[in-house]
Amino acid sequence: MKDIKILAIESSCDETAAAVVVNGREVLSNVIASQIDIHTKFGGVVPEVASRKHVEVIGAVVNEALEEAGVSLKDIDAIGVTYGPGLVGALLVGLQYAKGLSFSRNIPLIGVNHIEGHISANFIQYKELKPPFVCLVVSGGHTTIVYMKSYGEFEVMGQTMDDAAGEAYDKVARAIGLGYPGGPKIDKLAREGNEDAIKFPRANFHRESLDFSFSGIKSAVLNYLNGMEMKGFEVNKADIAASFQKAVVSVLVDNAIKACKQKGVDKIAIAGGVAANSCLRETMMLRGEKEGIEVLFPTPILCTDNAAMIGSAAYFEFINGKSASLNLNAVPNLKLGER
Repeated sequence: MKDIKILAIESSCDETAAAVVVNGREVLSNVIASQIDIHTKFGGVVPEVASRKHVEVIGAVVNEALEEAGVSLKDIDAIGVTYGPGLVGALLVGLQYAKGLSFSRNIPLIGVNHIEGHISANFIQYKELKPPFVCLVVSGGHTTIVYMKSYGEFEVMGQTMDDAAGEAYDKVARAIGLGYPGGPKIDKLAREGNEDAIKFPRANFHRESLDFSFSGIKSAVLNYLNGMEMKGFEVNKADIAASFQKAVVSVLVDNAIKACKQKGVDKIAIAGGVAANSCLRETMMLRGEKEGIEVLFPTPILCTDNAAMIGSAAYFEFINGKSASLNLNAVPNLKLGER
């Protein structure tokens, strides 16, 4: 059987990325141009700035990915590109570039859902992994529990009703003066704190629900800080970080384990930027061991936004005969499973 080589492009937020992936699981190259340093001074991603930077670097990033993989466009079987969800301006840069290559070289175009890409990162990390399994997608923009029935077939079992977990991390980090990006900074500081020092609330839905809410805990942290300031008390930032992180991680782990039990599966894959969080990894591994559930984490480079995961998702679309026309448009609020 002929190997299928996918050139993948990702530009949904503030990383410009390109990769060459073979058969959905073997990565020949995975090039990422990050904009973190640019957006740090603003305290978060500025959409217009992100779009302009994508325009500046996308050609060089794609060329580097092809060169590193040792292939040219004539070796590529299809071009996979993120078309949602994400920042509309940023998405359009990658999408238009991919459409230009597709049209000029007559290469099939595959539109990829960014969240499906995160899930597919596990197929790169674990070559033998096959559905069905449960996946917890946790990032700056998404917190979703997904049951993957088969390749490209998903059932959303739970999702955030307000802030995503990563978004809450960023807001709390800003409130205690850690800056952007908040996730890694809170994770690092929390190791120096007492996770039981402050009891921050967890949102409670009805018993069967696997949905999340993180705006309440964010507000609780802000109220705690205001209260301490009014009383003239000094705050322990490490204790706040550790207590906040414990509250977020405990509900993520509880709901993910519940989802596995509801579906009768013994594998849970974690995906998205927050999947690199050390507390989430440690807590999930311990619970998985206790419950007899295998817990899978991609390597950190595959947790953050990257194009290799898009190439993996595009491969499974391609072999199922799915491709996109040149009319494909960016869909900033694209839902999981939508086509």
